[in-house]
Amino acid sequence: MTIGVVVFPGSNCDRDVGWAAEGCLGIPTRFLWHEERDLAGLEAVVLPGGFSYGDYLRCGAIARFAPVLEEVVAFAARGGPVLGICNGFQILTELGLLPGALTRNSRLHFVCEPTALTVRPGECRWLSGYDEAEVIQLPIAHGEGRYQCDPASLEAMEQAGQVVLRYEANPNGSVGDVAGLCNSTGNVLGLMPHPERACDPRTGGLDGQRLFASLLG
Repeated sequence: MTIGVVVFPGSNCDRDVGWAAEGCLGIPTRFLWHEERDLAGLEAVVLPGGFSYGDYLRCGAIARFAPVLEEVVAFAARGGPVLGICNGFQILTELGLLPGALTRNSRLHFVCEPTALTVRPGECRWLSGYDEAEVIQLPIAHGEGRYQCDPASLEAMEQAGQVVLRYEANPNGSVGDVAGLCNSTGNVLGLMPHPERACDPRTGGLDGQRLFASLLG
């Protein structure tokens, strides 16, 4: 098992993901510069958080054109596990791998705090290590994490079991308290909270560790 972590200009959580996977769980990790196209030997791909390209236009709007993401889309289409965290979630929506969009927080402020979440793992491979309706705590750190979609799309995703993470106390105004979504086949997960920051008890608990450990199952 080797995972690839995409590195964009301006992203800043790639090393955190590397430590969570390889440092805490012993999962070999390879960093992928955004201009690369070679995913050979990888069994999962992570799009980390951070301000890719400075987020000067719309979160993920520039990053979606990176050459490596053409390969990530094809990788996901083959059933490969893909995880997008924070800005990575935003990139997944820009790519069309997940529906909806992420916009400015309802109070227009950056929020950085521990957040309680309800997990509804369903068929999501990344969340197979969690129990149904389990409440966990992960940190958030974003200024543009307010999930938006039309009511009909939200209802359809809820019925299909694609809304896999919800905020207990919505910190950013996301419709339906959505904190994380999975695609219909269960291999692509996008979430605003940072599981990589909750994999080492020295830096923030262990509630995120099972997410990465699911790749070992």
